[in-house]
Amino acid sequence: MLRVAVVGGGPSGSCAAEVLAKAGIETWLFERKLDNAKPCGGAIPLCMVREFDLPESIIDRKVNNMKMISPSNREVDIHLDNPEEYIGMCRREVFDAFLRNRAADLGTHLVNGLVQRIDTGSNRQGPYTLHYADYSGGGPTGELRTLEVDLIVGADGANSRVAKAMDAGDYNVAIAFQERIRLPPEEMAYYEDLAEMYVGTDVSPDFYAWVFPKYDHVAVGTGTMQKNQSLIKGLQKGIRLRASKRLLHGEVIKVEAHPIPEHPRPRRVVGRMALVGDAAGYVTKSSGEGIYFAAKSGRMCAEEIIASSGNGQRIPTEKDLKVYLKKWDKKYGATYKVLEILQNVFYSNDPAREAFVEMCDDKDVQRLTFDSYLYKRVVPINPWQTVKLTLLTLGAYLRGQAFAPSGYTPVPSAVRSEQEMDELLAADAAKALAAHGAASSQPGANQAMSRPLAASGEREPILAGKS
Repeated sequence: MLRVAVVGGGPSGSCAAEVLAKAGIETWLFERKLDNAKPCGGAIPLCMVREFDLPESIIDRKVNNMKMISPSNREVDIHLDNPEEYIGMCRREVFDAFLRNRAADLGTHLVNGLVQRIDTGSNRQGPYTLHYADYSGGGPTGELRTLEVDLIVGADGANSRVAKAMDAGDYNVAIAFQERIRLPPEEMAYYEDLAEMYVGTDVSPDFYAWVFPKYDHVAVGTGTMQKNQSLIKGLQKGIRLRASKRLLHGEVIKVEAHPIPEHPRPRRVVGRMALVGDAAGYVTKSSGEGIYFAAKSGRMCAEEIIASSGNGQRIPTEKDLKVYLKKWDKKYGATYKVLEILQNVFYSNDPAREAFVEMCDDKDVQRLTFDSYLYKRVVPINPWQTVKLTLLTLGAYLRGQAFAPSGYTPVPSAVRSEQEMDELLAADAAKALAAHGAASSQPGANQAMSRPLAASGEREPILAGKS
């Protein structure tokens, strides 16, 4: 019987393990942090809820309203008129745990362990020996163990050890930085079924920033390409400033950062090792979406393993596994290329971003965008729509040149008057001044004062991939 190790217990690894276990193939799923909360907006499309049979209990919010906010603070509202259509907002620690546990219930051997080294055999053709630390006993260092398998699915994120073992080649990564912020009831109610996306050089020179609702807080974050990694803390301050009046008296409860791939790796199958999810590089440009494509790639890879192995009766070859890549590239290659073009065009400067937000006010654009996102299908457009969108793009870009701001200001509060906001901010400033004066009178006041995270937002987490 075929023996398969799936390294990494996120959506891609868990979905691969689930499919393999259902087929009766001996499967091990390795995950170091069973409570892992990957920094992520946590948005999932409606088709994923149905396709992967996800229960409503793991969905924190059903968002059917999206607000796009331009550099000049022009706000465009996008509504899903059908009440049964929504974008699901999840916490990754809840979402990932559900998928992992479902795979385990179907017969996957779930290992709370960190794969440290992989012996790949002659010419990387296997059999493969995994050297790992088993943390199931609860110790700080784990117990060193080994496992021999016939095939490996690498689902271990951007810093993939499987990719290194198979010499998959490097890729550039983007950086996502996010704070989870608990808001007062009035502000939180505003985000009941609403997500916000901000664009502007102040929040990202090549991507967007977000405020996404979760169970009892909002996720506020931004992303940028690897070449701008040194700017990430300043960009996070940018979104905190721009959304400050809607995040009034917010309390930062968690700070997160994580690398995400900018493009697929040069090699995604070597020998009897295959990469899926972030390890393979399956994150889209423009939207930065990776959850659905991670789960889908894990499932497609596992299905090919089952088909080519005769339900586990023989060991697939490298050629067999590459069939999964051909099917993946045929199904989604065009989607990735189109979204890359859109990002290069509309996230390049503030006039282009102004044009992008203006275009989102068009109902045809909204419908095309939501259909492609919610159902992962390319929606055909008729010749008239093509002409209309072309003219709309050109006109919006020309107007964007005039409306692009010379500076950035906070968007107004959605639940409080300007007078109330001014009074609250003035009171906050007075309290901060009084606290600073009191601290200055204490011994050792000439030393650097420590500031609460909620005020400074300057704590910088380590950028690390999952195991």
